[in-house]
Amino acid sequence: MAKTPAVEPVATVFTWAVANLERETSDGYVFTVHYTVSANDGTYNSSAYGSLGFERPEELIPYADLTEDTVIGWVKDAFGAEKVAEIEAALQVQLDEQRQPTKAAGLPWAN
Repeated sequence: MAKTPAVEPVATVFTWAVANLERETSDGYVFTVHYTVSANDGTYNSSAYGSLGFERPEELIPYADLTEDTVIGWVKDAFGAEKVAEIEAALQVQLDEQRQPTKAAGLPWAN
């Protein structure tokens, strides 16, 4: 009889994205970034949304030259590695709860 191969756990992929930017129209200064972070382990998903305000920098990158990677870099730099890890860990907890729930709701007599 053939053995069923063990299923290796899939690593969680965290994706940071920019949902929107708020800026000054006169010079393109971005003062607020609205961002999302999603986590996917191949089966389950979780996500978070947030906003982060920025002080005016000494040098502005022209608004038209901004890339999503640049802005995500700003957000992660502003948070610092510890806070980024904390956000991702919270999303991982949500995935773990989906995979192996520790809480449930319902009525035992209503199947």
